[in-house]
Amino acid sequence: MFFLDRLVQLGQTSPPPAQADLGRVTAPIVNLLETVFTVAIPLVGAIGAIFCIVLGLKLAKAEEPQDREKAKQGLKNAIIGFVLIFVLVVVLRIGIPVFSEWLGEFPAQ
Repeated sequence: MFFLDRLVQLGQTSPPPAQADLGRVTAPIVNLLETVFTVAIPLVGAIGAIFCIVLGLKLAKAEEPQDREKAKQGLKNAIIGFVLIFVLVVVLRIGIPVFSEWLGEFPAQ
C-alpha cells in the first residue's frame, strides 16, 4: 500500500521549489580561486624557471648520448608543462568572471 501511495504522490504536480541564490554559494569559491591564483602564478613561475635551469645544466653537463637525450626530453617536458599551466591559469582567469556573470543571469523562480 505504501508503494502505491508514494506513486500517487509522485504523480501529483506541485509548484517547483524556489531556486536558491547561487551568488552566496559561488562568491566564496570565486574569492578562494582568485586568492590561490594570486599566490600560485608567481610560485609556479619561480619553480618552473628553477626546474628548467636545473634541467638545462644537466643537459650541458651530460657527456653520454643517453644522458644528453634524457636531459633533453626532460627539458622539453618541463617547458610543455610550464606552458600548459600558464595557459590553463589564463583560461581560468578569463573564465571565472564569465561563469560568475552567467550564473547571475538565471532568474529566481
